[in-house]
Amino acid sequence: MDFSRRGFLEMNAALAASMNAQVSPNDRIRVAFIGCGARAHELMAAVMTHPQFEIAAVCDAYQGRVARALDRIKDTRGSSARVLRDYREAVADASIDAIVVATPDHWHKVMVLDGLKAKKDVYCEKPLTYRSAEGLEIVAAAKQTGRIVQVGSQGMSSISQNRAKQMIKEGRLGKVTMVRAAYNRNTASGAWIYPIPPDASPATVNWDMFLGGAPKKSFDLARFFRWRCYQDYSGGIATDLFVHLCTTIHYLMDAVVPSKVMAMGELYRWKESRDVPDTLNAILEYPEGFTANLSSTFNNQSSSEASFTFLGTEGTLSVGWGELKYWPEAVQEDNRWIVESWPKALQARYYADPKVQKEEVPSLAKAHLVDGGSSWREQGQDPTIIHFWHFLNSIRSRKPYWEDASAGHHAAACAHMVNQSVRQSKLVQWDFATDDIKA
Repeated sequence: MDFSRRGFLEMNAALAASMNAQVSPNDRIRVAFIGCGARAHELMAAVMTHPQFEIAAVCDAYQGRVARALDRIKDTRGSSARVLRDYREAVADASIDAIVVATPDHWHKVMVLDGLKAKKDVYCEKPLTYRSAEGLEIVAAAKQTGRIVQVGSQGMSSISQNRAKQMIKEGRLGKVTMVRAAYNRNTASGAWIYPIPPDASPATVNWDMFLGGAPKKSFDLARFFRWRCYQDYSGGIATDLFVHLCTTIHYLMDAVVPSKVMAMGELYRWKESRDVPDTLNAILEYPEGFTANLSSTFNNQSSSEASFTFLGTEGTLSVGWGELKYWPEAVQEDNRWIVESWPKALQARYYADPKVQKEEVPSLAKAHLVDGGSSWREQGQDPTIIHFWHFLNSIRSRKPYWEDASAGHHAAACAHMVNQSVRQSKLVQWDFATDDIKA
């Protein structure tokens, strides 16, 4: 991708053309939505801003979500979609060009692989995998079939993150050796204790469809609607939130995957209806020459909902959702407390040195202005809309966008390394030869 101002303008122009294009029905990309939960409805809204996409089919284990999806499609496009009893119907339908996988994590691998084998392009919500080794299968299948896989961490399609990448690439920050990233919340909904629809029951919820290959459990509405709270279907904070953080860090820093991870996590407050931590901290070491500190808690929302801080030798960059702040380093050497312990003659000789006067004595420096930094706010299309434009562009060009199967595998692997470190209370390492967690 071109990260220049011209590149931004060209992308926005292409995006605007995409959203205003007149497309014949025969030239549309027909999409099936597998999973119609809350995030899937946001994805549907983004997809339908692009006339080139047609939502042709929907599938979900709760009837109420399907009904609302049909209403949304009709209200937006004035068209209807077919209701599928099983995702395999979309896989087998030759008229379906692509599938959007927006299900609980434990379903991702099988659905993505089935879609690829059926020659469908696939958009999969993050995390790409439920277990790290699954990523290797998906990467191999994408390569073998030649199909597009794009993972749904939409932040890296935002204008602010692309501007941040440009600044790092230009050297505005100098050498970045530390990244701090946080994603905090302090509400029941933020902790995934979502309200359960009053009509939810065995009559409206297909429990077996939801479980799939997960451990067999008795019908449980909390598990169905709050599945991120349970290890049987999710990796908790790491796979829901840290994957976003790692995707951005990898993208902005041109990094692949950490070589070492050490993490700690605990369940302090939200002890009902879950078996995953509500507070998590991790340190990731990258062979590219920096470390990343990741943290998340559901017990305080300070430092904004999501934020990144890139710490470089020449400047600092703060990246939030739609907000970017930069300020340069104002480094001033000051050895007075050392030199004042020397004999007076040596102290005087030290400060007579022109180099010392220039670097350590501000009062002798030539008067000048110091850059106080800059800040920007993002306006315009939501990053999810842009992310689907990238997916559309990849389908048309047959060229994978950055967040392809390999990138999705490595971002999810960070989360799996974090969770393994928490479970085992030890350092977890990456095996670059096998492209998986070291056994």
